[in-house]
Amino acid sequence: MDYFLELFLSGLTRGSIYALIALGYTMVYGIIQLINFAHGEIYMIGAFVALIVAGVCTIYGFTGVSVLIIAGIVAVIYASAYGYTLEKIAYRPLRNAPRLSPLISAIGMSIFLQNYVLLAQTPDFLPFPHLIPEFEFMEPIADIVGSAELVIWVTTLVTMILLTLLIKKTKIGKAMRATQQDMSMARLVGINVDRIISLTFVIGSALAAIGGVLVASYIGQVNFYIGFLAGVKAFTAAVLGGIGSIPGAVLGGLVLGWTESFAAGYISSDYEDVFAFGLLVLILILRPAGILGKARKQKV
Repeated sequence: MDYFLELFLSGLTRGSIYALIALGYTMVYGIIQLINFAHGEIYMIGAFVALIVAGVCTIYGFTGVSVLIIAGIVAVIYASAYGYTLEKIAYRPLRNAPRLSPLISAIGMSIFLQNYVLLAQTPDFLPFPHLIPEFEFMEPIADIVGSAELVIWVTTLVTMILLTLLIKKTKIGKAMRATQQDMSMARLVGINVDRIISLTFVIGSALAAIGGVLVASYIGQVNFYIGFLAGVKAFTAAVLGGIGSIPGAVLGGLVLGWTESFAAGYISSDYEDVFAFGLLVLILILRPAGILGKARKQKV
């Protein structure tokens, strides 16, 4: 039973990581039906920015939670600027182009950002400081779950709730839903579609940066390639749960995390990816739109 609980909690942490990154994917796709394959690289850049800022904070005598807060804020601002720039330069000019064009542009930006960080930093793994402190109230269960895992779980849950409230209850959310349904009609009723799409990229990039900071602090290392694998898994989670659905992205991430954890624990870690993607294929056969996704009618 203890081993089952260990695998369950490990899968919960892994799934929460995937979910946090998948939320950015699903937000962008939900508005403009574009898979932003550079999203994983934004996550990676957020982690690198946090690493640099944490080093500077240490030099100036900052310690503890203050370093995490400062590094997180700077990483979010920096990543959001990247997201805004990507949308404006690489995606907006191709908005009316054939659907394959922005997809190729997204893949190209992913490769560009990978190599940009590779040249600017190093191909080696760099140690990342553990910025998340150990909470005193967690001491009785420290052998089962740590503070870092708890922070990741809570951050994912709070983020899902806040995004849902943003989209369902605010004017910006209504504008996002209108843009999703019909861009031309949204323009006619006075919605600045370009600004809404840019805002969506900014929010998604900020989420990726938060994920990058928390995950790098949890794992304890970072390199230029971490965004690719995390991005692939997060995209898989978004599709699994129903891309375009915020609760679906979280559910997909958790299902994927638990599948990998139990497959690695009870069968073999060599085949965890096989089981994860096999589950994806099975669910898409049964529910092509994903677990919580809704089938979309193609516009002619």
